[in-house]
Amino acid sequence: MTMEAASSVSDLGILDCVDDASITEIMESWDGFCEATEALLNGHGDLSVGSEFVSHAHSLCKRSLDSLVQDHFLRSLEETFERNGASRFWRHFDAYTHVEVMEMSKSPIQENGIQKVLYKALDDVSLEKQYQEKCLLMLVHALQSYKDSISEERHNSDAERIHLFSKYQLIVSSVLMTTLPRHFPEILHCYFKGRLEELSTIMAGEYEDDNESDDKNDMDLDEKNKVSYRGEMDIDECYERRKFLENNKLVKNIGKVVRDLRNLGFTSMAEDAYASAIFLLLKDKVHNLAGDDYRSSVLESIKEWIQAVPLQFLYALLAYLGDSVSYDNPSSGLKSPLASHPSSCYPGIDTPSEGLIRWQLRLEYFAYETLQDLRIAKLFEIIVDYPDSSPAIEDLKQCLEYTGQHSKLVDSFISALRYRLLTAGASTNDILHQYVSTIKALRTIDPAGVFLEAVGEPIRDYLRGRKDTIKCIVTMLTDGTGGNPNGPGNTGDSLLEELNRDEENQENAGIDDDMNIDEKQDWINAERWEPDPVEADPSKGSRNRRKVDILGMIVGIIGSKDQLVNEYRVMLAEKLLNKSDYDIDSEIRTLELLKIHFGESSMQRCEIMLNDLIDSKRTNSNIKATITQPSQIGVF
Repeated sequence: MTMEAASSVSDLGILDCVDDASITEIMESWDGFCEATEALLNGHGDLSVGSEFVSHAHSLCKRSLDSLVQDHFLRSLEETFERNGASRFWRHFDAYTHVEVMEMSKSPIQENGIQKVLYKALDDVSLEKQYQEKCLLMLVHALQSYKDSISEERHNSDAERIHLFSKYQLIVSSVLMTTLPRHFPEILHCYFKGRLEELSTIMAGEYEDDNESDDKNDMDLDEKNKVSYRGEMDIDECYERRKFLENNKLVKNIGKVVRDLRNLGFTSMAEDAYASAIFLLLKDKVHNLAGDDYRSSVLESIKEWIQAVPLQFLYALLAYLGDSVSYDNPSSGLKSPLASHPSSCYPGIDTPSEGLIRWQLRLEYFAYETLQDLRIAKLFEIIVDYPDSSPAIEDLKQCLEYTGQHSKLVDSFISALRYRLLTAGASTNDILHQYVSTIKALRTIDPAGVFLEAVGEPIRDYLRGRKDTIKCIVTMLTDGTGGNPNGPGNTGDSLLEELNRDEENQENAGIDDDMNIDEKQDWINAERWEPDPVEADPSKGSRNRRKVDILGMIVGIIGSKDQLVNEYRVMLAEKLLNKSDYDIDSEIRTLELLKIHFGESSMQRCEIMLNDLIDSKRTNSNIKATITQPSQIGVF
């Protein structure tokens, strides 16, 4: 008997109450048990020593040494697994210590090599673990049979078996984790990434084939029926795709790898590996769909792809692993608050599991955040193309409503403005046009104007230092070409459309005589009240942000409307002096619009100039008529 075992026996007080013959018997049984244990664990499937093992175990149990028997057997299992299981398992991956470099090369040969090595390593270590579990089960039966032999009542062996097997599982996990090489998580990531890309290609091919057959069969159908994938996918199509995935060999292989990794104690590592692969695949999909095209919305297409590929794969994977517990099943335990209301759109899946719902929430949030970051990074270009890029703005609005990361937009866009717009090389006209487009675009994202205040402040500060700012603003207010005489006259490049909108609002305001418009607006605002975001300026109340006034913000750059009116009067005088005819209809229209916004008293001098020109036109017409009248009489 070893010194450690003898010490354990002494601690139990066994030797205090036995004679020399009993001690000799205990030592012989112990030595026989140790030899049988070693032969059993290293027998490579030879269970012929089983009867001898059980006999020695019974002899030791008679001396109340059953705890010593369990401890020694578990320690022997640990040593054997470390020698025959873990070390051999890790040796399979010695050639992949630089797997990061191999992954960058994206060589199919390397990916297939990792796949084969991983399959082989998991098979070998799983066989070793299964054999050791058989040996452990033999110990459980030995202990149980002894208890049954000394008691008339039959004892339940489940508790003993569960206790010993949980200890053994902990041993396996501990041995593997303490000897884990640094590159193994990257090997798992590389494997799952390659397999999911392969599966995505297969599913994309299936989907394209389905669409081609649908196009051939539905040539005479209404346009809405042709595009069955939009909104909610066809249930039969999704059911076929789900059955295809459940029976797909690739999905089963992935599921087997995940199950084997779980059995070895790598549950979290395996989920992290295939989760990161799924998210990487989703990120690539978002980048491919979004690209640099801002004239079409991509958010719904991304959500549809999530439903069609990752969620269908995860459903099949969870079903293979036995994790697809129904959401309505009370045995699923406590549920995440985010998953309290399952989505109404799970094509082909009647009762999604809580796990699948959580996966959808994770994937959709990641998609929203990825698309949001893409659009924020390109927000300057998007606003340059506004209003043609309004679909991209709408996508960004939905993403921000989901993620709540408005401060990221503010910080990034201010940085882009200072680097690309607020420079000496940019003309004042360009800066003003970009400012107007920024106001209109951000008004869609944030109607209250909270974030527009922060974004617009550096633009306003910069424009106040330009000498020609007032002149350019007046030109934008009065010229349909936005200050560019060679331009196409797009109202989106000028502020005339805002003057027109103000006139329409004035006309509509007089329609309702039953309630004062301010009281009516106050009532609407009260019903829609929400607390200000944390980014809001506390010095400016919510009432100041209840409407984003583009003209008011432009005039606010100057600081006083009197300066703007004076500049307009000077420019109008120059324009009238340079006219070769009396065509002032556009100037009259502009003046009437400016009177609505700035008041009649402010525009009185400008009105006098136009009236003088009108009088001059009338006088000139009368003089011409008087001169031509005598000659006409002479003719007759």
